Amino acid sequence: MRRLALQVEDHSIEFGAFEGVIPKGQYGAGSIEIWDSGNYVLHEWTEQRIEVTLEGSRIAGRYVMTRFRRKGEREWLLWRKDS
Repeated sequence: MRRLALQVEDHSIEFGAFEGVIPKGQYGAGSIEIWDSGNYVLHEWTEQRIEVTLEGSRIAGRYVMTRFRRKGEREWLLWRKDS
């Protein structure tokens, strides 16, 4: 199954452990929860394609992202690669 992934602005590393609520009216408003954590192994990183193996506690496997130019400059398609 393919998913649309949206590129956003870089965030400070301190936000990597943030959980809580961002008030309505502020950028990113809503409830923030860390859903998974772990490591990754990078296989390829080009302007058009990124391929990694995720080693999370809830999600693991090899994943690919490719640019989805029909939708815009900051949109990517993400899917799990079968082996």
